[in-house]
Amino acid sequence: MEKNNVTSVFLLGFPGLHNFRFFFFFLLTLIYLTTLCVNFLVITLVSYSKNLHCPMYFFLTQLTTSDIILSSDIVPNMLQVILDNGSSISLPACIAQLFFFAYSEASECFLLTVMSYDRYLAICQPLHYDLIMTSMVCLKFIIFSWILGFSVALTQSVNISQLSFCRSNVIDHFFCEIDPILDLSCSSVFYIKVLALVLCFPVLVCPFLVVTVSYVYIVVTILRLQSITQRQKAFTTCGSHLLVVSIFYGALFSIYLIPETGQSTAIRKIFSIVYTVVTPLVNPLIYSLRNKDIKETIRKNI
Repeated sequence: MEKNNVTSVFLLGFPGLHNFRFFFFFLLTLIYLTTLCVNFLVITLVSYSKNLHCPMYFFLTQLTTSDIILSSDIVPNMLQVILDNGSSISLPACIAQLFFFAYSEASECFLLTVMSYDRYLAICQPLHYDLIMTSMVCLKFIIFSWILGFSVALTQSVNISQLSFCRSNVIDHFFCEIDPILDLSCSSVFYIKVLALVLCFPVLVCPFLVVTVSYVYIVVTILRLQSITQRQKAFTTCGSHLLVVSIFYGALFSIYLIPETGQSTAIRKIFSIVYTVVTPLVNPLIYSLRNKDIKETIRKNI
């Protein structure tokens, strides 16, 4: 086995920004602070408002928790990278960042699946909803989602931590993603790359299929509604949800299922910004703050 000569990693970030560096820094700072405030607001509202104590909002608090973890794992270090035009991070810290990134993203995939199934039951099987989606079932879904996400992240992180790193310590990215880290290794990474590809199916492809099928059934049910007003209202809500899901899964598919050789570094960074910075901000805005019950609760507490 090669000697492990790499003890720290240098993240290049966005070397082409130049004069826009400080503008980008303040923009991301604003987005990050807004993301934290909005997600914590959702958690607080659902926790203290009895009219929001139902499965849909319970799942929503878990999604916002995942977004807080993801955003806090990536953005603060990203701001440092932008401000210093590149920044060093220790190898253990780099692997830890990868762990929390994978943990939050995998958990979010499962949570979005659970939320789509919840909406399917509520719209397509309303008479059976209360019988199926009990408090215990909700809790099991949540525990299942977080444990699966943790298992996936831990598996990848432990495998990567056992590699030897003796090449360049420079990563042309703004955070420690799996492929750039593997490029630094002088050990065989074939097994880890195959495992990552295999894990994409239960973590990414299967949840996406469940979400897609659920919303197809939801759309078909909505089209059968007699009231045009109800139909328009339902389509507006579902359309917003589908937009968020499409952006999230589209970015992940582009990164993890399209061969790396077919992508430029700039495009990879743009897609990464979408699911690490944009999605945690957009999720609570679409899923909750446009929701009638949430807006009514905010109005009562102002």
